[in-house]
Amino acid sequence: MTENVSNLWLKQWLFYSLKAQLMKPDFINKQLSRLSQLQPSQPLIIGISGAQGSGKSSLAAALQKLWSGLGVQTDVVSLDDYYLEPDLRLKRARLWHPLFAERGVPGSHDIALLLSQLQNFKAGEAQHWRRYDKGQDKAAAAAPVTDARLLIVEGWCVGLKPQPDHELLQPINALEQQQDSNAVWRRQVNHQLNGDYQLVWQELDQLVWLNAPDWQAVCRWRSWQEQALQQQGLGKSPAQLEGFMLYFQRLTQQSWRQLPQCADFILDLDSQHHFIRLTPDEQVADE
Repeated sequence: MTENVSNLWLKQWLFYSLKAQLMKPDFINKQLSRLSQLQPSQPLIIGISGAQGSGKSSLAAALQKLWSGLGVQTDVVSLDDYYLEPDLRLKRARLWHPLFAERGVPGSHDIALLLSQLQNFKAGEAQHWRRYDKGQDKAAAAAPVTDARLLIVEGWCVGLKPQPDHELLQPINALEQQQDSNAVWRRQVNHQLNGDYQLVWQELDQLVWLNAPDWQAVCRWRSWQEQALQQQGLGKSPAQLEGFMLYFQRLTQQSWRQLPQCADFILDLDSQHHFIRLTPDEQVADE
């Protein structure tokens, strides 16, 4: 990423905003207030990546609320908002592999639409961001157009790169072993990730990664999320959720290997889902 004035502003703005999630001293509030008066007119995009249940949507909402109070309007869009509806996923399932009937992995999104909208946003065009009703498994009414010049894009595989082909050969869980023994599905997922998803990541000006402690914590946090849907009669049973999580295990484990090297900021979480550390720390403020 080219380090121009707008990107330096964004790096410092994001640094103090993330510090505010860990602590709220007056110094941080003063820095944010100062920076809010210097917001560049150039549209800027922040990515938030993290495993299922790690708190991406909650962090995006907290930042949006914080920034609104400082007079900096922000739009938020989720990678989940670009899911293909079931009929289109079934077409891919018939063409590629039956596992593509399930939403979630690269290849189950309208990634070309998201890329087009991000590029248009960067060109200064206001957007009706897509929304998806996951309970009903269908697209919902698009978000209204705003004058926001900051955009947060959050998603579980944001920033990830494809794996080398040889790493795809060995199954890592029961789903891959029993339903993708010849690696057709995971090769196609990898192929999709290597396409327009990488072009979407290139539109990001900063990337924040929420670093979960381990896979067991990820599964536990995702089950917490499902409880609200279960109370509405829409959620997955514990057995269904356990199987569903296997779709995400490979790329989630890849994030622990890849994202420490490419994320601009890392927020570490403990096993109880609390933010405990921001990396890098104070030196960012003095760049």
